[in-house]
Amino acid sequence: MSLVIKLDIINAVVHRTGLSKAQAEQAVEAVFERMKTALEQDDRIELRGFGVFSVRPRKTGVGRNPRTGAEVTIAPGKSVRFRPGKEMSSIE
Repeated sequence: MSLVIKLDIINAVVHRTGLSKAQAEQAVEAVFERMKTALEQDDRIELRGFGVFSVRPRKTGVGRNPRTGAEVTIAPGKSVRFRPGKEMSSIE
């Protein structure tokens, strides 16, 4: 298993499109910024063949600190969820 970082994505865009590294970086940043903005507005992002990103409310709850075992209150909030598409689900 390996790790893919943003620079790897930028380099892939450079390789596939022939754009300069600076242009590819701007394109990747623009995509990520638009995704962040959409999720901040509780919009759903659907990328056919890849998957769906959505924001869901997170309930208030009680958890435990794994080190001490002490109870910790978990504040309500929102979390980003990803549901893979059919093509992504079939990856082995």
